[in-house]
Amino acid sequence: MIAKINSAILNGLIVIMAEIEVGFSRGIPGITIVGLPDNAVNESKERIKFAIKNSGFEYPVGVKTVINLSPADVKKEGSSLDLPIAMGIIMKKNSVDSDQFKDYLFFGELNLEGKLKPVKGVLNYSIAAKQHGFKGIVVPYENGNEASHVKGIEVFALKDLSEIGKFIFNKDQIERFCPTKNRAKINTKFHNTDFNEVKGQYLAKRALEIAAAGSHNLLMIGPPGSGKSMMAKALPSILPTMTEAEILETSLIYSSAGLLNNKMGLISDRPHRSPHHTISDVGMSGGGRFPIPGEISLAHNGVLFLDELPHFKKTALEVLRQPLEDGEISISRSLSTYTFPARFMLLAAMNTCEDSMGIKSSEFEGCSEAQKRRYYSRISKPLLDRIDLQIEVNKVKLDEITSNILSDSSEIIRQRVMAARDIQISRFEKMKKNIFANGQMGNREIKKFCLIDSNTEKILKTAVEKLDLSTRSYFKILKIARTIADLKNSENIGVSDIQEALSYRSANIFKL
Repeated sequence: MIAKINSAILNGLIVIMAEIEVGFSRGIPGITIVGLPDNAVNESKERIKFAIKNSGFEYPVGVKTVINLSPADVKKEGSSLDLPIAMGIIMKKNSVDSDQFKDYLFFGELNLEGKLKPVKGVLNYSIAAKQHGFKGIVVPYENGNEASHVKGIEVFALKDLSEIGKFIFNKDQIERFCPTKNRAKINTKFHNTDFNEVKGQYLAKRALEIAAAGSHNLLMIGPPGSGKSMMAKALPSILPTMTEAEILETSLIYSSAGLLNNKMGLISDRPHRSPHHTISDVGMSGGGRFPIPGEISLAHNGVLFLDELPHFKKTALEVLRQPLEDGEISISRSLSTYTFPARFMLLAAMNTCEDSMGIKSSEFEGCSEAQKRRYYSRISKPLLDRIDLQIEVNKVKLDEITSNILSDSSEIIRQRVMAARDIQISRFEKMKKNIFANGQMGNREIKKFCLIDSNTEKILKTAVEKLDLSTRSYFKILKIARTIADLKNSENIGVSDIQEALSYRSANIFKL
């Protein structure tokens, strides 16, 4: 008789069902693991042996133990298979019929004492368990809250291998996991910066409102001290709340990266990632020995803020090009390909020219064309072309800094943003596509929802030719104009909407 235990492996965010088979045979005593295991799975042999012995179970001696990991053509990575392998050995040794556990999935890492340690991707596994018709899931205790977010399946969160033994021999004496009451929502934070605290910069604040309303990419160019970083910190305070689908998508990414706290709930606030300019290509895109999401995927459905844009490595910036178009990134390995969602709003900031010793901030506005050209050449034209709005942020005047006139607060702006986003969600719901904002529209959606009359189209064509903009820029302008019209609750795109949208694509950086 062969002991069989159901488990699963994570390929990016895709869960692949796996079956662990354990059998004994004559031969040289020891454990042999087949089915394309990686080093982490192979190294589990000694760990599992000590865990079984230290948990009071008899370990098979004098026999050859063969463990088959199915499907055999998919590489098995990580430590989440420790528990099902140990269970298979215990059940085979004690002649326990494994058919009684065919409706459950098992995951968990073991230490030498037999204690269960948390693993990544439990939320992904729980959803897959429900989709494949499994009755329940058995996970380490620290993963219990995460697994319990999926309704309709039983969750058993156990602390060690001795509890697993009780589950094997008398499942009825093990209580199902009860999630922590009043779980706080992870990433819910107080926004320290309000938009009414930002003095002046009315153009920039208007551009940020449009960007937030339509999930458009934005680049701010200006001298140090003009408020670029402050406005970037204030941006989360005007972002619309996430839909249920967006919450689940984002939480799945954080679960696969092991960033969901067991005591917390799902990711309810839009992520705001701000990596340092020394970040590597892999840190930006994701990958590694065991591929995990990078910054662009952790910013999915949220904001990726890149301060001092030209100081990032060019290769790290070029990684952004395809995700900005497709909303996902694929990481290829010799035996498999991992795909992670990466639909984010890019917010970038940069100085007018090189920030070097001996240059005073007041002199940045007087940068020569040669200085600007040398500085801007660090950013490729194709990447710049994918940024919807580019604005020049001027130095704030002293009169504006000392003024007591309050501009709109973040809450007032957020209400306008929410109203515009509701219009967009309602518009795209009918198409049954995974689109939540104007910035995510493809050419087909643009042609359908961004209609303009002949007079407006003539103005747009003249401007595109005069500014020597690309075809991509033409469609970007239409998307921005659609968002501007939505902020006004206007069904049609007017001349003023196109003109305002054009003003955000005419920064000096495109004229050099």
